[in-house]
Amino acid sequence: KQWYQRRVAITAGGGTILTTVNDIRDQDMGLCQLFEEVQIGNERYNLFTGCPKAKTCTLILRGGAEQFIDETERSLHDAIMIVRRALKNDSIVAGGGAIEMELSKELRNYAKTIHGKEQLLITAYAKALEIIPRQLCDNAGFDAITILNKLRQKHAQGGKWMGVDITSEDIADNFEACVWEPSIVKINALTAACEACCTILSIDETVKNPNSNYKAPNALPGNQF
Repeated sequence: KQWYQRRVAITAGGGTILTTVNDIRDQDMGLCQLFEEVQIGNERYNLFTGCPKAKTCTLILRGGAEQFIDETERSLHDAIMIVRRALKNDSIVAGGGAIEMELSKELRNYAKTIHGKEQLLITAYAKALEIIPRQLCDNAGFDAITILNKLRQKHAQGGKWMGVDITSEDIADNFEACVWEPSIVKINALTAACEACCTILSIDETVKNPNSNYKAPNALPGNQF
């Protein structure tokens, strides 16, 4: 990673990577407003600030244990990827279980127009979507039954962006509260869940190897060597 960091630092300053120090020209040199060496913890770092062609930045994560650092890195990576997808796909929906509750309501209404066993499947799918806001309530220590009843009522009245509000232990219009998620994330999650469910349902038989459960008989008395 050190060679990559050096490459980024040189290109960010507008410099050119050379294979030799002979015949260095002015246009090959990079510039920055400030270069300093600082000590953070037990490590020393060279900081380039104010680079004219900088397109990246470096984040230094510190913690008391390796597992804390790893968890922070994963959380930061997830947050960056969500922002990246939001910038590439400008279609967004309200988070906090709002879109799941709205889809659940629409599926329940659609299931009432179907005659046959398909109605049970669509109703079960609608019920499964409510797991997302229910899990959010459980993670935050809220009463999931009360919150879900409020959400069902609001969505039935046309509040399609109503979702779980963690800060007030209630429900709120998450679109107005800027609790957003890229639509592509929800589409991919629903698609992956449907494909996994179809794969499980397509398994109609399991094959067991009887030899794997075979136990050798105990030696008879008098036949031991």
